[in-house]
Amino acid sequence: MLARYTNSMTLPSGIEIEARRSLRVPKELLDSTVFLLGRVGLTAKGRALDELDRAGFDPFHYGVLALLGEGVRETQSTIADALRLDPSRLVAVLDSLEHKGLVERQRDPHDRRRHVVSITGAGKRQLVRLRGIVGQVEQEFLAPLDAESRAKLHSLLLRLAAHHDPRCVA
Repeated sequence: MLARYTNSMTLPSGIEIEARRSLRVPKELLDSTVFLLGRVGLTAKGRALDELDRAGFDPFHYGVLALLGEGVRETQSTIADALRLDPSRLVAVLDSLEHKGLVERQRDPHDRRRHVVSITGAGKRQLVRLRGIVGQVEQEFLAPLDAESRAKLHSLLLRLAAHHDPRCVA
């Protein structure tokens, strides 16, 4: 591994190499909006994943609860489609949420082959907690921006998301 702040170092093989004083991203990449969007997105996602994991949840748990928290009973297939989640993975997520008492699955009275999923009272309370966690991550991550800049960034990102994914139309 290169030392970050030394002029040189010796590898176990005895070979001495020069290490740059300051490792930085190449200007060409910094000039790319797509590169920056990806870099910032990965960083934000990593922070959110860490905080959700500390709370004992993953982003799919949060996504399912957020979707159901909008007050609609959903079928398993519509949840999978909305979250772009493989149906077999969704079953495991729903099993976990159901085990925690946060969602309920029932046979669809109109089509016995399907299950409808709804959020429980405990699920609504947990969703409030998860929103707080994600909100705190967002506040910390966007701290360098003032309220107007945050609103503009959100508006631009929402426009891009809706253009590339019709499920993101607000």
